Amino acid sequence: MPAWVQASTAIWDKFVSFAWRLRKKILKRWARNAFFPAWRITLLRWCGFSIGREVYIADDFLVVEELAERGNVTIGDRVSIAPRVTLVTSSHPNHSRIRGFAPLAEGPIVIEDDAWLGLGCVVLPGVRIGRGAVIGANSVVLSDVPALHVVAGQPARTVRELAPKAGWQ
Repeated sequence: MPAWVQASTAIWDKFVSFAWRLRKKILKRWARNAFFPAWRITLLRWCGFSIGREVYIADDFLVVEELAERGNVTIGDRVSIAPRVTLVTSSHPNHSRIRGFAPLAEGPIVIEDDAWLGLGCVVLPGVRIGRGAVIGANSVVLSDVPALHVVAGQPARTVRELAPKAGWQ
């Protein structure tokens, strides 16, 4: 392949990557305070997030991530997300001098069916929230939450376990 073709391809790839990041940033801003919740979900799906059916996402939903990432947030069916919830899939010290030795935290976040995330909670990288789990308001979730557990606090700890009625699936 001629050098000019390789250079042209590299430039095109950088342009496509930039366009994707710009698109995602704009869509996330629009989604954050979209007037109708259904619009918010559509805009977030266009960002590349996997969002199930009958999901409710309130205002000020924030995903902190590297914009080039795809498929890093999965939200199951019938999940309810209260206002000001933050999902962090990537965190690092940016331009700080400690960047070379400070830990980089990154990983996908999975929220399984029927979970409920309370007002202002923060979910950190690599966390899986189990089916039917409840996250208390202003909790900071550092590790996986088992199905049907209620967690609260900073860091979030199990407060109780839910006992579903017969026939709950």
